Amino acid sequence: MCDDHTATENEQFLASVHPSRRQFGALAGVAGLMAMLPVPANAAAIKGRDVSIKTPDGTCDAYFTAPISGKHPGVLIWPDIMGLRPAFRQMADRLAQSGYAVLVVNQFYRSTKAPFLATGESFDQPEVRARIMPWTKLLTVDTEFADALAFTTFIDTQKEVDTKRGMATTGYCMGGPMVFRTAAVRRGRIKAGATFHGGGLVSDKPDSPHLLIPKMKASCLIAIAANDDARSPTDKDTLKAAFAAAKLPAEIEVYTGTMHGWCPPDSKVYNAAQAEKAWGRMLALFEKAL
Repeated sequence: MCDDHTATENEQFLASVHPSRRQFGALAGVAGLMAMLPVPANAAAIKGRDVSIKTPDGTCDAYFTAPISGKHPGVLIWPDIMGLRPAFRQMADRLAQSGYAVLVVNQFYRSTKAPFLATGESFDQPEVRARIMPWTKLLTVDTEFADALAFTTFIDTQKEVDTKRGMATTGYCMGGPMVFRTAAVRRGRIKAGATFHGGGLVSDKPDSPHLLIPKMKASCLIAIAANDDARSPTDKDTLKAAFAAAKLPAEIEVYTGTMHGWCPPDSKVYNAAQAEKAWGRMLALFEKAL
């Protein structure tokens, strides 16, 4: 997950790259500069709406988007630590244009409504980290299991969702472990999972997310940032062994030249080429598994 080390590494990376890339990084913020994502070929006409979801701990604000006609496989998106914001709405809409019914949530609903960052703010700023980190303390394994049940149940009650087809879940940064927990607690429903620069997928703790792999029935894509791999070079091997032992298909790859956070289009370290590669691999997984 994002931490002080990640913020420092990303700033050092931006200082070392081409001036145009540094300029993008300097301007990019959660409500600032955002790259425009490509529109899929034969994109479906879609409609999105803000929604509220009841959970055991309150009401979660979220965004749901889907093609305007027909029924489609559901997808639950867990955002990175900067939460539900325009970049994730844009990604959700793009996925809906490819034929999916997509819910992206504010995982910090117990503490704040989304979006919760002002123009130009991002996690690399110490004052922003100081504001966000206390919210993470309310996200425990048990609350994430409960949220996963509430969110996936909500998806299945929407008229745009085809409940006869499998459901998928994706997660970015801190959302990575949430993907594993969702796939485990809804093992009969989640058929595909994808994590992008997921943090903390492997640890020596008894509740490490990778220990849930035997409880899953999902094919997975694990897209790893190069600097995350450099810090924890054996994690990918642990994940590969766990998926193999569970006899679950898994594509686990370190994306060359990427920094933690490279996928969202408003990220200071957004890597368009590698983000597009990861997006394409996700679509291929969904087409096969759902």
